[in-house]
Amino acid sequence: MKFLDSRKVYWVAAVVAPARGWAGMAGCHRGSRYLLDSASFRPSRGNYASFDSRADCLAWLMAHRAEIAMNAPGATIRPVSLSRWLLGLD
Repeated sequence: MKFLDSRKVYWVAAVVAPARGWAGMAGCHRGSRYLLDSASFRPSRGNYASFDSRADCLAWLMAHRAEIAMNAPGATIRPVSLSRWLLGLD
């Protein structure tokens, strides 16, 4: 379990399922929202990587782009503010 400081803005890598039954998350609906697992680089809602800045998140995405492409095929991954993502705004 992560304990996050509510006074800080955290950045996470988010993905939206591009199709129903998407290969990255079997059984999902088109438009389902996920975060990327920090260990397996697969879409999840639990073990996500969080970063102190958007630049750090982008650097992580670039460093792991091959693994992410294999585990989240055909989807656009983008850095978003965790608080906005939790509220459904991003």
